[in-house]
Amino acid sequence: MKTYGVIMAGGGGTRFWPLSRKARPKQFLNLSGKDTMVMDTANRLSKIAGTEDIFVVTSESHRDMTVELTKGTLLANHILGEPAARNTAACIGYAAMEIIKKYEDGIMVIVPSDHFIKDEAEFTNVMNRAVKIAEVTDRLVTIGIKPTFPCTGYGYIKNIESEDERYREVLEFVEKPNLETAEDYLISGEYAWNSGMFVWKASTILKYFERLLPDIYAYLVKIGNAMGTESEAAVIRETYPIIPKISIDYGIMERADGVLMLEGDFGWNDVGSFDALEDVYGSDENGNVNMANAHVIDTKDCILYGTNGSKLIAALGVEDLIIAQTDDVVLVCDKNRAQDVKLFVEQMAGTDSERYL
Repeated sequence: MKTYGVIMAGGGGTRFWPLSRKARPKQFLNLSGKDTMVMDTANRLSKIAGTEDIFVVTSESHRDMTVELTKGTLLANHILGEPAARNTAACIGYAAMEIIKKYEDGIMVIVPSDHFIKDEAEFTNVMNRAVKIAEVTDRLVTIGIKPTFPCTGYGYIKNIESEDERYREVLEFVEKPNLETAEDYLISGEYAWNSGMFVWKASTILKYFERLLPDIYAYLVKIGNAMGTESEAAVIRETYPIIPKISIDYGIMERADGVLMLEGDFGWNDVGSFDALEDVYGSDENGNVNMANAHVIDTKDCILYGTNGSKLIAALGVEDLIIAQTDDVVLVCDKNRAQDVKLFVEQMAGTDSERYL
């Protein structure tokens, strides 16, 4: 059975403001030093599925930009535009229906567009194993990341060994824990970080939609019936915005039976906020990550990031700060508050400062 890559690229990246903006959110930025995040993801997936078999699901407002950024690598008609953000269940269901209607069926390798993978060879190895398991077992497969510290920012997957050594059996999905609980999870060895990466047949996930999310399934069928017809675009624009908002985790994964997990140990980071850049770039002898035109004196454990054309950053005698500069905004943030940068986006919405979003 053929393998198809699906890149989820519809997020807003608000924790990376002011680098990430409405017009060009995080997944379309070059944060790795190689290429845009969506292209880094496509290049990784090309080792598992051919570039002609990779889909990107993004906002309709970003579709043209995605087509341009991936030109020469991905097919333009494989860039799927969502008229409204309806969370990951709709996104994945839309891609599954597209594969069913165009190619009858196939194995979907579904990944977010904003992950950093240090060991790409091991990533390819794990994903290829997951593809084979999904094809043979006809079950839902997820990738759990081997925890390296008691993180409170990720969801967890409780899992146990199975008779088949190729995978583990999933017992439950757990919400983000407090520190004490996360420490217990790490010690137990029965928990993995929930990466949000999935592998399954398109036909299999649509059966779960029909059983567990019948209201969403009905909308997907309506969209699927219009695919390839003159009314396709109109039906998608009419139907998509009324699909219920729910994540694939809440809607299906937490309720499905017999979910399998492969453990990934390939240097994974979800690059959710500025502090993740320490993993991407590494730090110097003073603990600083300097990705800017910057001069520092007696400065420790800081992250400095400047876009092309931004002014010089000079930091003296400071610690544990994020200093990010674009041509029109300077962000100064306690590094321990990196997750809260999105609060600026919420605060500025609907005000005179909205032009900075």
